[in-house]
Amino acid sequence: MTLLWVDASAGASGDMLLGALVAAGADLEAIQAAVDALGTEPVRLVSHPVTRAGLAATKVDVLAPTSDVLRTWPDIRALLTAAQLPHPVRELALDVFARLARAEATAHGIPADDVHFHEVGALDSLADVVGVCAALHDLGGGNNVDSAGVRDIGLTVHCSPLALGQGSVSAAHGVLPVPGPAVLAVLAEAGAPVGAGVVDGEACTPTGAALLAAVVTSWGPMPPMTIDFIGMGAGGRDPAGRPNVVRAVLGSPVSDIHTSTGTGTGTGTGTGTGTGTGTETQPGTEQAVVIEANVDDLDPRIWPAVLTALLAAGASDAWLTPIVMKKGRPAHTLSVLAPLDRLDALRDIVFRESSTIGVREHPVSKRALDREILTVTVDGHDVRVKVARLGGELVNISPEYDDVAAVAATTGRPVKAVLADAAAAAAVVDHAR
Repeated sequence: MTLLWVDASAGASGDMLLGALVAAGADLEAIQAAVDALGTEPVRLVSHPVTRAGLAATKVDVLAPTSDVLRTWPDIRALLTAAQLPHPVRELALDVFARLARAEATAHGIPADDVHFHEVGALDSLADVVGVCAALHDLGGGNNVDSAGVRDIGLTVHCSPLALGQGSVSAAHGVLPVPGPAVLAVLAEAGAPVGAGVVDGEACTPTGAALLAAVVTSWGPMPPMTIDFIGMGAGGRDPAGRPNVVRAVLGSPVSDIHTSTGTGTGTGTGTGTGTGTGTETQPGTEQAVVIEANVDDLDPRIWPAVLTALLAAGASDAWLTPIVMKKGRPAHTLSVLAPLDRLDALRDIVFRESSTIGVREHPVSKRALDREILTVTVDGHDVRVKVARLGGELVNISPEYDDVAAVAATTGRPVKAVLADAAAAAAVVDHAR
């Protein structure tokens, strides 16, 4: 799994993010190809080194002709839908512009489809959005779709709290306060932590805010990670005393969980004998995210299929909790324990398979006992048994229920009897080792 932490403590814009990702190793030619696929007027991306407050950084300039084309959200949606882009790049870019459309609609009190994007719909901003989406996709490995056929850029993205700036800025509608209404609306919808920062003027643009809102899975300081690449992306200004840059730190999550193999043989009492092989996980801490949603309008018969889809897509666990919502309505809380590298895919499944229109997410730490899967023989049939240890001491034995039920159905014995034989056989096998 590839982890990306974005340091946006000096703010963020499309060109700053693009420069940081190129500096971190994203292929500029692949990014250019994605921009070319839009089929607009010719746009060229040029990367060059700069310094900001004495720090070396990368600036990516978007060289585009002057254009009088005024694009609405439906225009941009049609443009992206028709473009020959990798699936995750197209879906992510559509998400970014949808967030911008909703924010502008909220700010101006008009329907989203009536929004004229002005600067955001200009060629340089189109290139920034598609370019950043293509850069993320390239850094994540360049897969078109994941196993579930949903958007998956191959990265887990974290971000620092965002600096937004202060004062005022000139825009197409005139002089606007900073932070601008669209920036605030985008980040409020995403639940992002924000602050003014120390820079006068606009530190975070609507494009920068929407790009981060669309990809960030958690907000806060740098998570535990090993660092592979560091990219510094520059903005156009060079204010005194603080580098006007976004940092992109690319690497892998740190986990002290490791695996080792074990083997063993033994003879059980009664009807069970067995041999043991498996992969053992040493105790340690692993980072994950819990996705939650309260749902009161889904046919209860659908829930088993929802849980099955989530587990099949890589959820560590998925469960339902009965609750009572407003006006006494019975409902369920859906909870999903998501590994960091499966977060985007699992979130998409929650939206696709259930009726929720929003989710909550919070990071958690997992600690696991040493565990191993043993295979024992009961009445001539294999049964898998999970055993767990604490400090080397066997503390739990759990036969796989599906295996137990299959043996019971075949032999005509009670499930509880097969279950007991499998547990006893596993205990003997473990003791013999």
